Formats: sequence, structure tokens, C-alpha cells
Amino acid sequence: MHVPVCFSAQDDQRKPKMTPEVFEGKYELDSLAAALKLAYAYYNWTGDTSCFDGNWTTAVSTILDTMKDQQQGTQEEGQNNSYFFQRQTTVASDTLGVNGRGPPALRTGMVKCAFRPSDDAVALPFLVPANAMAAVELNHVAEILAKLGSPLEAQARQLASDIDNGIQQYALADAQMRRSSHSRSSSPSTIFAYEVDGYGSQFHMDDANVPSLLSLPYLGYLAKDDAVYLQTREYVLSAANPYYFNGTAGEGVGGPHIGMNYIWPMSIIVRALTSNSDSEISSLLTMLKDTDAGLGYMHESFWQDDPKQFTRPWFAWANTLFGELIVTLARERPYLIFSS
Repeated sequence: MHVPVCFSAQDDQRKPKMTPEVFEGKYELDSLAAALKLAYAYYNWTGDTSCFDGNWTTAVSTILDTMKDQQQGTQEEGQNNSYFFQRQTTVASDTLGVNGRGPPALRTGMVKCAFRPSDDAVALPFLVPANAMAAVELNHVAEILAKLGSPLEAQARQLASDIDNGIQQYALADAQMRRSSHSRSSSPSTIFAYEVDGYGSQFHMDDANVPSLLSLPYLGYLAKDDAVYLQTREYVLSAANPYYFNGTAGEGVGGPHIGMNYIWPMSIIVRALTSNSDSEISSLLTMLKDTDAGLGYMHESFWQDDPKQFTRPWFAWANTLFGELIVTLARERPYLIFSS
């Protein structure tokens, strides 16, 4: 009788050492930022600080220390790197490179990130959307820390400033570099790179998983009408982005996690959340409705020419994000979803 082998991340080789309490040992910067985001969302809606006790400030201190540690360049770390990760797998993106270390990095002010929010290993060590999210949430959590009178406030604000300065200095693409036959505009443009290393290398793409370049206004990093964002958005939603797909069933961003020609509804939702155009939002709502394969759920991804070919019949992340879109529209543009 065939007995299926269950996956266990406890078999991964990781520093710090894996423990039974940890299911997945992949380090993602957005996971740290998400913990801060949840705390601020609660505080922002309630004004309550009673839950932010000593255990919480200790956790925040650990997050800040981790981010500061991961600002180091590879040469600074030497052999004393605090994180490595190796998994026995046939999927290259499911583990890190030589000796379980990520690609080389130069100190930039940004924070290194071993894995993307898709769980895929980074190509270059500074994941720009994750750093943008971290900068926003560090400033947010600083508000709570200030309310508590915590000395951690200054550390959080300094980290946020370091990261933002790093993004502005290293993550903007040279205007001429992005002049492409795929572009919808013939004029030069400045865009955000997806990943950088500080040495001058930049990786130009976008992935559907949030944080993404498309989601920068949703993250709170900049406004929807910011000039560089609009140029980045144009790039992301064009054939110049290797993971933008346009088929007979729909159009949107996918990513290497699933592969070519699979559109993620998450990217369609984020496009709607970051749009200022009623007509664009309406068309995107129709696209979401028409690509659920008649099941009433948001899937992880669907084939660009046939929504009945999809991955994951239920994808909680995308369904939750869709719910957020509907609630947002009900508050800000009710005429788009409610009939008279």
C-alpha cells in the first residue's frame, strides 16, 4: 500500500534552528511588517492601548533588531550571518543558494529579504515592495510606541527613514533602461525596480502577491496619483513585465510561483483598489465575476484563456482581499456596486 509522505519543514536546515512551534522557516520581510500592520490597524480603529503590554513591546523590539541585523551587507556579515536556509527540494525557488545564503547585498538602508510573499526565493536581496511596506508600518507602530512612551519609537522611525532613503536611492530605475517596444508610451519614464542588490543590479518585474509594486498605494507608501507610481503601474500592466498576461478570458499579473500565462485574481483586485477610474474598476469587477469558473470564489490563479483551468478552488488570501475591495467600494464608490 502506498503511504503518502507528509511535508515537514522541521527537516529544513535553518539558522536560527527550527523548533516545533515554527511551521515554515522561510524569512520574509513582509511577515514582520504584517505583524506591525495588524497592531496599528487595531489601534487606529479603537484607540485602545491596553493590549500593548510588555510582551508586545518585546516582540516589537525583536522585529526591530531583526530588521537592523538584515540591513547588513554580505561583506559586513562575513561568516557570522544570522540567517541561512536550505531545503532538500527539486524546486530551485524553494530554497536559498550557496550554503543557504541569499544573493550578495551591499548596505543600502533597506532590509534584506530571503523570500518573497509568494514563498519563492528572491533573485536580489532587497525586495522593494516589502521594504516599502516595512517603512510604512514602522512609522505606524512608532505612533503606538510614542503613546506608550517607549524608547523604541526613535528606533522605529530611524529604521523607516533608512529604508525609505534606500528605496529612493537604489530602487528607482534609470529612465532610459525602461524604454521598451512594449511600453504604451514612447516617452522616457522612471519606475521602481522589484528587487535590487545595492551594487547596481536591478530586477524588473512584478508579482501578483502583496506586497507588490502595483500595491504601493494600497500599502500606504505613496498616493495613487504619484508620478513615479503611475509610470511603474504602466510598466507592470504591460507586456514589458514578464509576468503580465493578457488572454481571451482576462488580463492581469501572475508570477513565477505558478508559472506563465496564469493570471492571479489578487492582481486584478489590487489593480481595482489602486485605481482612480470608475470605468476601470467596473471592468475589473466584471472580469473577477467572469473568471470564477462559476463557483463564486476567488482562485489562486486561472489560465488566461480559460478560467475553468485554475489553481486552488479556495484561496483565503484572495477571497479576503476581494471582500476588502467590496467593503472599500461600498464606502467610497457605492454607486459602482449597488443598483437603484
